[in-house]
Amino acid sequence: MKQILNKDFNIFLGEDVLEKLAETLINKEYSKIFVLMDTNTHKYCWPLFSPYLVNFIPIVIAEGEASKNIKQAEFIWETLLSNFADRNALLINLGGGVVSDIGGFCAATYKRGIDFINVPTTLLAMVDAAVGGKQGVDMLSYKNVIGVFKHPAEIYIYPPFLNTLKENEKRNGLAELTKHALIADKELFEKLIDIPLNDWSKINTFIFPSLKIKVGIVKKDPFEKELRKCLNFGHTIGHAVETASLLNDKVPLKHGEAIAIGIICEAYISKNIENLSGKEFKSIVEYISSRFPKYKQKLNPEELINYMRNDKKNREGNIHFTLLKKIGKAKVDQVCSSDLIMQSLNYYQNL
Repeated sequence: MKQILNKDFNIFLGEDVLEKLAETLINKEYSKIFVLMDTNTHKYCWPLFSPYLVNFIPIVIAEGEASKNIKQAEFIWETLLSNFADRNALLINLGGGVVSDIGGFCAATYKRGIDFINVPTTLLAMVDAAVGGKQGVDMLSYKNVIGVFKHPAEIYIYPPFLNTLKENEKRNGLAELTKHALIADKELFEKLIDIPLNDWSKINTFIFPSLKIKVGIVKKDPFEKELRKCLNFGHTIGHAVETASLLNDKVPLKHGEAIAIGIICEAYISKNIENLSGKEFKSIVEYISSRFPKYKQKLNPEELINYMRNDKKNREGNIHFTLLKKIGKAKVDQVCSSDLIMQSLNYYQNL
């Protein structure tokens, strides 16, 4: 079992972590234990997880980003309240990014805060969403505009959960894993490139180094004042694309699929503003294009720029980006013209 221990939260990674979690629950003596899941987690992961619990109350929400809203948060709060959860209760978030985000938000705000533990079941949650202490919900389809900073008490990462995922869910997490490599570790990105297409057999080996990148950044800047903004590479445009897809598409893009588009577009902007080399730009585009299917819907630049204007990183009316100076080195708070944003979107459309 691998561990990352610090004063705010502990992370445990390995095939024996569920035994460690059971031991923790016995020692903590929580008054009540609630387990938040979505319908997918309940079907595929709950059978693997439930033997390690006794005396729990399940809470199940619909899967997908559409569930990450105040209405669903009210349902979770009401379930806690109707079961007389006090401030010594615990909420375990068993699921992917949506469950981690909304579960953490509900726990952090219920009776001014109860403990929560994240047990991520997707690659996306294991390397990103379950870690870092950013909890929140969407509003009017705008991503994460209502939220708090609050770390889980602990995080338990059980890699065999990845065996329950379809390939598109694995790709969903690959986008965030790739982002960590691009902003902080060129060697890690080169190792990702070396993995044969559609070969997921070695993906578990990338979880720990990816986690160390994120945890190291969060530890230095927990409230996203400066350095932590580098974790938003690909997300200014990616979140806008995700919002548009949620509003317009019958089958919306997954978070990682939208971030993959954002990575290509923001690499294009990096080439123009930060002089990212043509060679490195080409390697990023080729890697993302080979791993993620092309988005077939037409992008509306005006609509997307309008969504970007509500991005949390913005200041003084300017849209702020995290850009790459080179693979492994990012620069935060870069302002980009609307014309260049449009050029980047057109570049992606014409790939």
